[in-house]
Amino acid sequence: MKNSIIFSTGSYVPEKVVFNEELTHFPASSLPLIAQKTGVKSRRHSSENQCTSDLALEAARACLAKVDFPVENIQGIILSTSSPDRIQPATATRVQHELGARNAFALDINSVCSGAVFGISLSDSLIKCGKYENILFIAAEMYSKILNKQDFSTYPYFGDGSGALLLTAADTDRGVMHSRLNTDGSGRDAICVPGGGTMMPFDKIVNPRMAYFRMIGKTVYNFAVEKGTETILQITAEAGVKIEDVDHFICHQANINILDEIAERIGCPREKFIMNLDRHGNTASASVLIALDEALDSKRIREGDLVALVAFGGGLSWGGNLIRM
Repeated sequence: MKNSIIFSTGSYVPEKVVFNEELTHFPASSLPLIAQKTGVKSRRHSSENQCTSDLALEAARACLAKVDFPVENIQGIILSTSSPDRIQPATATRVQHELGARNAFALDINSVCSGAVFGISLSDSLIKCGKYENILFIAAEMYSKILNKQDFSTYPYFGDGSGALLLTAADTDRGVMHSRLNTDGSGRDAICVPGGGTMMPFDKIVNPRMAYFRMIGKTVYNFAVEKGTETILQITAEAGVKIEDVDHFICHQANINILDEIAERIGCPREKFIMNLDRHGNTASASVLIALDEALDSKRIREGDLVALVAFGGGLSWGGNLIRM
């Protein structure tokens, strides 16, 4: 059985940088709390004429350009997003068309902020089953357009961005070594957009705020610390790897205090945790892929390194991938 390796990566964030100090519609006294409580100092916001598939396309093109990979050789495009272009069809269909990847199937997945690890596991499984050799996996999010601008509990902490991975089949012991995925649907209301679906159609939305993303902050914080720690312990134990042998940890970029607590609980130096939260904010499912691409480009992650990807988000969902680069 062939393994799936990460043949290339790419990422994209919009040009517009929004610093905490620019969020002047909130009280000036509250602005320092953004960095103090979460570590977010700035984020990127998309332009009015951009949609989620535009971000996905930029990351995909960057990924393919690095290795000059022919689009006709892509057999599948999987797009993780919880902020799609439209309710239907899948946002991935526009990406497939604009890339010219006519030989690829295209589908969306939605595990909110856990989408990256879910998508990597799915792509890896399709390759290991022997039917596919080249899968383009993308995570793209545009939360600036699904957030209530007046809500201090959500709006300052999220940013827009996208990341992409080209996974290919190879005869090697490297690549995706192990994955674990989990869901607890009893927590589905902790992170959600209440309105706009069949449970609350648009014409039934009485309070306009029901059309925006919302979350229960304290519940989500405790969940992320618990499940982030649990996932690292599980994927390393199941793969027969010691925690100290993992070179880098890339966790979903939600809150610097969550990362600090996870590092402390597993007894691992904080320096092993890669972070871009301060510059990009929480980019939901795209955060792990953006951080991975940036770390590879900067040579912080090198060939042969063992990397643990960990994410947690709406659903509630959580999981991880262990990858030998």
